[in-house]
Amino acid sequence: MAVFPWHSRNRNYKAEFASCRLEAVPLEFGDYHPLKPITVTESKTKKVSRKGSTSSTSSSSSSSMVDPLSSVLDGTDPLSMFAATADPAATVAATVGGHPVGTGVEDSSRKKRDRDDSSIMGSDFEPWASKRGEILARYTTTEKLSINLFMGSEKGKAGSATPAMSEKVRTRLEELDDFEEGSQKELLNLTQQDYVNRIEELNQSLKDAWASDQKVKALKIVIQCSKLLSDTSVIQFYPSKFVLITDILDTFGRLVYERIFSMCVDNRSVLPDHFSPENVNDTAKETCLNWFFKIASIRELIPRFYVEASILKCNKFLSKTGISECLPRLTCMIRGIGDPLVSVYARAYLCRVGMEVAPHLKESLNKNFFDFLLTFKQIHGDTVQNQLVVQGVELPSYLPLYSPAMDWIFQCISYHAPETLLTEMMERCKKLGNNALLLNSVMSAFRAEFIATRSVDFIAMIKECDESGFPKHLLFHSLGLNLALADPPEADRLQILNEAWKVITKLKNPQDYVNCAEVWVEYTCKHFTKREVNTVLADVIKHMTPDRAFEDSYPQLQSIIKKVIAHFHDFSVLFSVEKFLPFLDMFQKESVRVEVCKCIMEVFIKHQQEPTKDPVILNALLHVCKTMHDSVNALTLEDEKRMLAYLINGFIKMVSFGRDFEQQLSFYVEARSMFCNLEPVLVQLIHSVNRLAMETRKVMKGNHSRKTAAFVRACVAYCFITIPSLAGIFTRLNLYLHSGQVALANQCLSQVDSNDSLYGGDSKFLAENNKLCETVMAQILEHLKTLAKDEALKRQSSLGLSFFNSILAHGDLRNNRLNQLSVNLWHLAQRHGCADTRTMVKTLEYIKKRSKQPGMGHLTELALRLPLQTRT
Repeated sequence: MAVFPWHSRNRNYKAEFASCRLEAVPLEFGDYHPLKPITVTESKTKKVSRKGSTSSTSSSSSSSMVDPLSSVLDGTDPLSMFAATADPAATVAATVGGHPVGTGVEDSSRKKRDRDDSSIMGSDFEPWASKRGEILARYTTTEKLSINLFMGSEKGKAGSATPAMSEKVRTRLEELDDFEEGSQKELLNLTQQDYVNRIEELNQSLKDAWASDQKVKALKIVIQCSKLLSDTSVIQFYPSKFVLITDILDTFGRLVYERIFSMCVDNRSVLPDHFSPENVNDTAKETCLNWFFKIASIRELIPRFYVEASILKCNKFLSKTGISECLPRLTCMIRGIGDPLVSVYARAYLCRVGMEVAPHLKESLNKNFFDFLLTFKQIHGDTVQNQLVVQGVELPSYLPLYSPAMDWIFQCISYHAPETLLTEMMERCKKLGNNALLLNSVMSAFRAEFIATRSVDFIAMIKECDESGFPKHLLFHSLGLNLALADPPEADRLQILNEAWKVITKLKNPQDYVNCAEVWVEYTCKHFTKREVNTVLADVIKHMTPDRAFEDSYPQLQSIIKKVIAHFHDFSVLFSVEKFLPFLDMFQKESVRVEVCKCIMEVFIKHQQEPTKDPVILNALLHVCKTMHDSVNALTLEDEKRMLAYLINGFIKMVSFGRDFEQQLSFYVEARSMFCNLEPVLVQLIHSVNRLAMETRKVMKGNHSRKTAAFVRACVAYCFITIPSLAGIFTRLNLYLHSGQVALANQCLSQVDSNDSLYGGDSKFLAENNKLCETVMAQILEHLKTLAKDEALKRQSSLGLSFFNSILAHGDLRNNRLNQLSVNLWHLAQRHGCADTRTMVKTLEYIKKRSKQPGMGHLTELALRLPLQTRT
């Protein structure tokens, strides 16, 4: 292992610390620059061990040698100052500032701070998090990947004792030389998923190391991960690799910031949301400087850049101008990255952290972009071309790798930018020969209103682009996205459509074609008539039908349908578009076809205001509803059935033939035959037919003619034929009740004899009825026995009297057993004094009055056996 020793002079840290505290001189950020020239002299070192450390060194020095840290700080070493005041027990507990990480004070402060930071950018700024998933899904590879895992240094562990505080400080300083020399393990032949899993493990290892107060180990992990961003051996995967690695960098930056912030919190005060460096105590400042010094010692450019950028926000603890001074320096550091792909993603990361911590510093972001433009021609240089040849990657596959980074950079610089900046960008694009990749990012980033007003200019620039590396159809795709959000000048609209479609219709690849058509269909529907829309749909059918290309493009075709029906709310116009139904025929996969039909019906129910009898609409929507209905099978979920039934019922309710009631009934008959597998639809049809019968009665004012009488009988017959096909028992009972009331209201009496006339006197029928009655009565009596408790006596009395009245109304009391049962029930109702005396008096009077009727003489004897008990 290479060691760079140096001799430090003998120092009195306590005296220096005291002198530093007394001076209280405000320090500019430039005085703390970690790369400021220093004098390093040769020295002798010896290795010491330290408990709980991965590596440590200590040095003996001469007072005549220069301390590099003191040369920067005019004799004040922040690490030494920290060592002079730190409590060893507090250090072990990771409470340098006097409070352990994760205290309630810190958490509440962090929540306030997070809310404040999130409010810096408006809701119109698309966050990086929304782009992350799309990048990971788009930029994939089947090639094998490799990764270097940091295993940690094993030196100095055996036989170590707890070092003195001064030794601990020295070992921390000397660990700066050991960042990149710990044990590493190279994992080869990883699949993409294996690679992702390893990166996630490293992210967790970082958090674990930080939680266990192994800050140096955490930094080593971040350095090793950052090094991976210099590797472009599997170039197609680089954008996704960037996303994964920067997730780790974001975690590290957040941990460092929160750690330093926690040092600024004590029991007496909390750091305000918009704090200034004057509010930060010395311990926090010194720790913050320590982190920047450690990072400055990283030898390789790429990890040094990324790790410092990840903690850019920490400059807030040191100086008001710290961030504004660091951004230009970090921008210049990127100039040292030779690979243009690696360089542009480094610029994208700098824009990310810059927009998060200082969105007002747009000049630095613009400088970052203009630096990129100056080196843009490197993409077509020999170095890149040779690299692509080695990896077997074509230029059309390579250039889109830049898009995520460039789109993000453009979004940052164009956010709330004036329209003049777009003009400047367009001029720069022209100077670079209308580079397609650059032009695409411009159209993707700037406000749609700015792009739409210059649509003709952009089309002219697109025509002049060289599409050998970046296809023109991608440029028209980006232009179409803007025109879907903002309107171009009315005089230019037809010219724009013609120019775009000339290019789109010539595309041979069905996937490229449908991706563009999906975007431009919305523009066509928005600004033109059904004639132009029909032409576009016909062209889509023409391109997607050969070789059944539509089977690979169902999502795009679904999007086209949704955009068409979103703009044509008049369904008579929509279904008069000649190619609309043939377009639907391309959805031959049942699940997709049903989803499309559901979308159509949802729009119809939402926007159709008046009932319709238009035959074009009826025939088309019957076809659509039939498609949904026929998808129902034994495996269809109940929720899906309910949704389909809701949509079909919504259609049925919107069909009206006015006073042509016979045509209306014919429609219901046809609907019953088409939708027989969905019970809620049949229920709706029964209610609709009953309503139709009552409307007929209303028109005739209750006096039916021979024709209307026959019609309402047909309606009643429809209902009584349909009801038995329903599975729900209570549904059937309710519909029988409703339909019977409708029949009676329209004088539709029974026609085949009733049941009592057909077999009411049959001995078997009577025996079966008697047996059923005995069973029910036995169950009622058993229930009465269970009500013999104090709290249920009133209920027993009421139920007993009710049972007595039922026997009195329907039973043959000449039967001795039934007669005796009724007497027992009478006594039971009065047994505990819970009976309603007034009701019982009226009941007894009713029995005596009825006993005087012919054939009811046996009730006289019954009345004598029913005494009325008085309450005492």
